[in-house]
Amino acid sequence: MTGERVAVLMGGWTSEAPVSRVTASFCGQAARNAGWDAVEIEVERNIAAVLADMKPARVFNALHGQVGEDGNIQGLLNIMNIPYTHSGVLASAMAMDKLRAKNALAEVGINVPPTLPLVEDSHVYPADYNGAHVIKPRADGSSIGVVIVQEGNNAAPARSHWKLETELIAEPYIPGLELTVAVLDGTALCVTEIRPKIDFYDFDAKYAAGGSEHILPADIPQDVTLTACDWAERAYRHLGCRGVIRADYRWDKNKNALFMLEINTQPGMTATSLVPEQARYVGLSGEELVNHLLETAQCDD
Repeated sequence: MTGERVAVLMGGWTSEAPVSRVTASFCGQAARNAGWDAVEIEVERNIAAVLADMKPARVFNALHGQVGEDGNIQGLLNIMNIPYTHSGVLASAMAMDKLRAKNALAEVGINVPPTLPLVEDSHVYPADYNGAHVIKPRADGSSIGVVIVQEGNNAAPARSHWKLETELIAEPYIPGLELTVAVLDGTALCVTEIRPKIDFYDFDAKYAAGGSEHILPADIPQDVTLTACDWAERAYRHLGCRGVIRADYRWDKNKNALFMLEINTQPGMTATSLVPEQARYVGLSGEELVNHLLETAQCDD
């Protein structure tokens, strides 16, 4: 199949556009190394016309966040009958909506943090809850817009911290280790422990060189490893994902309580990203991973 024209979609107009461009650079070069005629394409409002003119045989979806990860671009590619990497419309839309995703994951026995009712006026704070908590956008990734409020901190974040149209959710803050599991074609690869160099695994810790330390396989009890992998595979199946995803967790060691935080259907694929690292751990180079995702690209049935 190599030698075919591939459009590597990147950028866009959302908060995660810069990360998307880095993913596209990594994946575009990997695709070219594997023999594909891959061209990085900046996504603008005229992307349908650009693709119609380019006539790619398939698309590598390197977009992150809204539009690229929430089912919108997937629907367009279905209509244009251009096979694409990663999940389809329904799985993408479900996973991107953190509230709906949590409800769906809980249906199949996956432990997720409870959702706290929010009060939003000039400031944002949970109703009838004074413990440490997290406030975050309902449909954003890369830890953009996430605010952690420690217990005893009475300074609630201002609503103006987020754009007016941003829907927010709140959850209790879960102390413990940051864990993640990549799932490729329904099979979990391994568990990585993420040790950020700062208190919170934020945007810089995720994407800046040296921003975090990755321990793989994670030095955790075997039963936690098995549960994390099982839940990740279960989530993949239940949401109807394709290609590769990443499931993120917090493990409260003191209470031996594991919580799945979210599913990423368009996980980062940069030089510092977790998915290519886990792929290398199981013997797949970045080039082989990208090649496999392109070979198995498809539209929704």
